[in-house]
This record gives sequence, C-alpha cells and structure tokens, in this order.
Amino acid sequence: MSKPEIAGREPLAVTVEEGKTYFWCACGKSENQPFCDGKHKGTAFTPLPYKAEKSRKVFFCACKQTGNAPMCDGSHSKL
Repeated sequence: MSKPEIAGREPLAVTVEEGKTYFWCACGKSENQPFCDGKHKGTAFTPLPYKAEKSRKVFFCACKQTGNAPMCDGSHSKL
C-alpha cells in the first residue's frame, strides 16, 4: 500500500460550522490543505468526510500519519 505525502508537520486549525461536511485530504497532495482538491485521482486514496457536530475550532491532521483521521493525534511529533 502506498503512503500519503506529508503535507505539514503541525495540525491545521479550522473553525468548522455545525452540520457542514468537510472532505479531508488523505493523500497529502492537495494544495488546499487540509481539504481535498481532487489531486488524489489516480491514487489509492480517497478523501475522508468529516461532519461537524457543532461549530468550533478543530485540528485536522496535516502529516497524514494520524491514527484518528481526520483529526490530529500528535503523530507529527514522531516524524
């Protein structure tokens, strides 16, 4: 299985809106991190939907190594 590209080494803080669905980039190729822009086409990766349960700030993973996708779990500190 191919590994995703590391898009960043720190989580990306995003204020999400309740009820809205966001599509997290799983491949690391998107130029619109942490969100998908379609650059995964032709790879084994697909974006991961995240539906905001309430409006608040959340921290999306940028290193793509998280065990809690799409949220950061601190895996970037081991890179």
